[in-house]
Amino acid sequence: MKEYRLNRLFNATSKRCLNVAVDHGFFNNTGFLQGIESMPKTIQTLVDANPDAIQLTTGQARHLQVVPGKQKPTLVLRTDTANIYGSELPETRFNLALEEAILQAVRLDAAAVCVNLFVLPEAPEIHKQCVENILRMKPQCDHYGMPMMVEPLVFRPNEKGGGYTVNGDRDGIVHLVRQAIELGADVIKADPTDNIADYGAVVETAGDVPVLVRGGGRVEDRVLLERTAGLLGQGVAGIVYGRNVIQHPSPSGITAALMAMLHDGADVETALKQVAL
Repeated sequence: MKEYRLNRLFNATSKRCLNVAVDHGFFNNTGFLQGIESMPKTIQTLVDANPDAIQLTTGQARHLQVVPGKQKPTLVLRTDTANIYGSELPETRFNLALEEAILQAVRLDAAAVCVNLFVLPEAPEIHKQCVENILRMKPQCDHYGMPMMVEPLVFRPNEKGGGYTVNGDRDGIVHLVRQAIELGADVIKADPTDNIADYGAVVETAGDVPVLVRGGGRVEDRVLLERTAGLLGQGVAGIVYGRNVIQHPSPSGITAALMAMLHDGADVETALKQVAL
């Protein structure tokens, strides 16, 4: 049954996916809200841009699912929230999952759920909570036929930039992706490596499990598209970009550019022309 939902997530021809993440408000960090102050407007903008999927929380998914008709992005449901996305880690840290998360996903007609797998040098208890969340969700996902997208994220020490500063070290990403696979991930959503040419090792580690790559903070269009081209060349199955879409002056233009690269094989120069249309 998971295949039925994955067929809604991945393009039938290219077997790739552009998932636009708009779940930032779940983490209670005001710096994440730029460009998504009004979720009904944001989601309508994205529906019009028509990426393959939109990643939302249980409290905001209705704005997508009430849109009539079958030609709209599919839903990926964020299932856990954490308080580690700040320049200083709080004294008490957590990564908590929804109760009956997979049943909620079924009721919301999601095509997949997304769950964190964090490694923070200063907070090993967070890694434990993430593993426990995944272990609880795995049999529920199997029972309901719900694909589980695991998001393995390796962070730098807090003194080197803050809790949200990701670590692009290849070995760290590879090892955590391997654990996500061992825990039963159906899809991987991981950070890019510092050297994009190293990303083939991540894809190899995931084996037959598709790998989607996170976008991180806002960058210039050419930088984003060149990075995307490099990742596609390493064999990734798609991308999960949030701020680089929702904070863009033309969300529809950058979405069209990315979709052209993923599904039509457009090069960077051709994709850049889509942004300007």
